[in-house]
Amino acid sequence: MAIYNITTFGAVGDGETDNTQAIAAAIEACSLHGGGTVFVPAGTYLTGRIELLSYMTLELETGSKLMFTSEFDKYPLVQTRWSGYECYGYSPLIYGRGLKKVAIKGDGIIDGQGSAWWQVYREIRKGGTVDSAQTQELKVKNRALLETVKSNIVEWSSQFLRPPLLQLIDCEGVRLEGITLQNSPFWNTHLVYCSDVQLHGVSIKNPNDTPNGDGLDIDSCQNVRISDCFFDVGDDCLCIKSGIDEDGRRVGKPSENIVITNCTMLRGHGGVVLGSEMAGGIRNVVISNCIFTGTDRGIRMKTNRARGGYIKNILVSNIYMEDVCCPLTINSFYRHGVDESDPLISSPEAVPVTECTPVIEHIRIHQVTAKRTRAAAGFLYGLPEMPIRDVQLSHVHIEMTTDPTEQGDEPDMVREKLIMAGDGMLCKHVADLELHHVRIETRQGPALCLEDTRGVDVHSLTMKGKHTATPVARVARSEDVFFSGRQTMELDYLEEEKVTVRSQA
Repeated sequence: MAIYNITTFGAVGDGETDNTQAIAAAIEACSLHGGGTVFVPAGTYLTGRIELLSYMTLELETGSKLMFTSEFDKYPLVQTRWSGYECYGYSPLIYGRGLKKVAIKGDGIIDGQGSAWWQVYREIRKGGTVDSAQTQELKVKNRALLETVKSNIVEWSSQFLRPPLLQLIDCEGVRLEGITLQNSPFWNTHLVYCSDVQLHGVSIKNPNDTPNGDGLDIDSCQNVRISDCFFDVGDDCLCIKSGIDEDGRRVGKPSENIVITNCTMLRGHGGVVLGSEMAGGIRNVVISNCIFTGTDRGIRMKTNRARGGYIKNILVSNIYMEDVCCPLTINSFYRHGVDESDPLISSPEAVPVTECTPVIEHIRIHQVTAKRTRAAAGFLYGLPEMPIRDVQLSHVHIEMTTDPTEQGDEPDMVREKLIMAGDGMLCKHVADLELHHVRIETRQGPALCLEDTRGVDVHSLTMKGKHTATPVARVARSEDVFFSGRQTMELDYLEEEKVTVRSQA
């Protein structure tokens, strides 16, 4: 295929010249001739929006950098999906829609220069407003949605909808390889309604204080392979989503058939995260051979009573974590993005099951090790009307930090704000739970607490560093619970009618 060097079309890599038109001309020429490679040689190329076309590869040579302008009006308004809603917003810095066979590869850097966008966001958070021609036009274009959305996202009021660094929508045959994407205005890399997607050897970076600085968001996509990638970001590292609440259920496109392997995650709120925008469903996800260091959570699934949809058929294996807040969280009471004054959302008691009720089931977690955990060993928190169902944990080893000064943090952002510094694993509103060869070393408290659970089988739960007068497990308001193993007699459970704990050595 032909190669189209952007310098042939007038691009200058001096970090000052505006190369928007030169890059667009190279892409247009490539498309007119049936496809090929648009080549970015070494140098720093300042540019506005880049729109990709079908059958093209954007290749960045070693030593090259695409650096995006911070002039907001250089990014026209386009149809997008923003925080789970189909709406209009500022164009992503690199954008493509309805494409086939599109790739970005090479050893170069794509830099969003997001700091100007972050500063405006922070001013909005303090009560400021943005009144520009674009935000006024967005209010008109998004009027119908604005009248129906109940959201605590501050950008909705001003319609300063910061764009992702890279967004591809409804594309087939997407390849990202070798590149570094950094300093995004909003989410870093966002793939929506795409199929046949492959990411290999990609580095995604944002400063740790980047607001909403997700690394990679896979949103209602099918048949995705992610391997050998590196994440160091200011929010969740790798997210799987499928739309939010009623709008996500209307679209009804799941994220499915996704493989994540051989990746490294630093910092971030979560290593691999499913939700909370999951109204179209998430299923058939395999996560293996990854390392998480310093992330707030490791494997994280989050949803709430407004979402609907499902998370199911998830397989996690061969994961190593260090210095995380909570290695495993499955949370159906995620408190952000909802109207907490609505009693049907916030009630601790069971409410009627509707299309808004999320379902989490069929989760397998195997061969996971976590050391120096700060808050809690694990946190499985379902809904009383819809427990988390069919979860198996096997060969899991979690050690809490022994630092007596560690204050911990919330294991996850649940309805009531819980701080569990150095505690074990809490399972509440969970059905059909199996633990096989699970070892949890707490700083204080039991290794396992079961509350409002049923159908639990625990085989060889151990806590070698047992604390004085502390049981290995505590059970309350649960039924059909079975323990076996060396420490089965070191239990504590309430003598209530619903508790039917059976133990054997």
